[in-house]
Amino acid sequence: MSRQFFVFGMAPMHREYLNAVRGAENFHWLKLFTDDEIVWFPERPMAELLALAEQQVKAYNGDVAGIINHWDFPSSTLHPILCQQHGFRSADLLAVLKCEHKYWSRLEQRKALPDWVPDFCAVDPFAEDPLEQLQFGFPFWLKPIVGHSSQLGFRIDDEAGFRRAIDIIRTEVRQLGELLNFALARVEVPPEVGAVDGNWCVAEKLLTGKQCGIEGTMVNGRYRVHGIVDTVKDSRNQSFTRYEYPSAWPEYAQEKICAAGEALLRQIGFDNSAFGIEFFWDPASDTFRVLELNTRISQSHSDQFVKVHGVSNHEAALDVALDRETDFSALQGEFRCAAKFMLRRYRNTVVTRVPDEAELRALERSIPGCRIHPIVTEGQQLGDLPGQDSYSYEIADICLGAQSQEELLSTYRDLAQQLHFEFADGKGFEAFQFDSVRY
Repeated sequence: MSRQFFVFGMAPMHREYLNAVRGAENFHWLKLFTDDEIVWFPERPMAELLALAEQQVKAYNGDVAGIINHWDFPSSTLHPILCQQHGFRSADLLAVLKCEHKYWSRLEQRKALPDWVPDFCAVDPFAEDPLEQLQFGFPFWLKPIVGHSSQLGFRIDDEAGFRRAIDIIRTEVRQLGELLNFALARVEVPPEVGAVDGNWCVAEKLLTGKQCGIEGTMVNGRYRVHGIVDTVKDSRNQSFTRYEYPSAWPEYAQEKICAAGEALLRQIGFDNSAFGIEFFWDPASDTFRVLELNTRISQSHSDQFVKVHGVSNHEAALDVALDRETDFSALQGEFRCAAKFMLRRYRNTVVTRVPDEAELRALERSIPGCRIHPIVTEGQQLGDLPGQDSYSYEIADICLGAQSQEELLSTYRDLAQQLHFEFADGKGFEAFQFDSVRY
């Protein structure tokens, strides 16, 4: 008899990756919300989202073995609440909130790794003069206390930029902030966090260097990293352009961040969950910094794991629920390296042409392992796209595999030139997103 798992925000492509786990014929996947309902600024309040999820899980009569999450907030916070109610394995809510609440998380990180944390301070965007709360000078990043995909995140270079960002944040921050406040009310928030709730922001000094993330599991106190993925930005250091696996960082740097990840999770009391932790490394000064902690595997990494190991990273989420030890080291896929590329435009305009199905499938057939997923539709204003960062618009996701990084990047550049998107401003794709560093 197959074992049943609810999956937050399961789209058709996720079902394919879920079925790319060993023994997939023994599992059955049940959708818990669509990705539109749970990912991009959900319109329902947290209490309603939780009630709907509880109702769906409770009403199911099959043998449910667990709940899988591969998205950020709010499903990351709904996950431990539901798992605790139904006796499924997960991290507890307190530990999850110590990761999701960016200011609280920085306080915990500083306790575990004081030299790995940039200067930071909390900022109330609704204060009479938020500028007075800053504890350091320009430049810095300003981010909401809770969020994902760099939404409402701004690089601040001067006072005028700060005030422009605050005006935007004031209009939108409560969409996720109030959802977080619902969860914060269920735990005891320490005095050091104080009044800093989901509608606040955190200002952080800039991090420099290369970005990389470890993904792993903590099960019954056993810490294990199953993959290290490079997160690469464009040459202007504005927007993410690819997630590349495996990491091209030197071995000693990878060992350093793996050890740091364990120290962070044990400080937070994080256990019985998958995780992802992002770091920066500056080769010039050989310094390391923590960027953020995530409480799940990343669905953005699934295709890379399939290409390199022959199985999806969803296997790690299953291993947590089933009390198994994740180990991909003996597995081998078709490619030696792989990446998910984010093809972008950096100016707001209207999409006037999108490649049709026949064009896309022909291109995919011409490149082994290629997958092309357009984000936009014809006639769409880029500024209306949900879930974008503050500097660009994601046009398409492209998944590729190769036998070397040089081949991987070359194939992507050639493919982007063959994708016939057109825009009302008459311009194509900006070249600076293709000249990212190779490490």
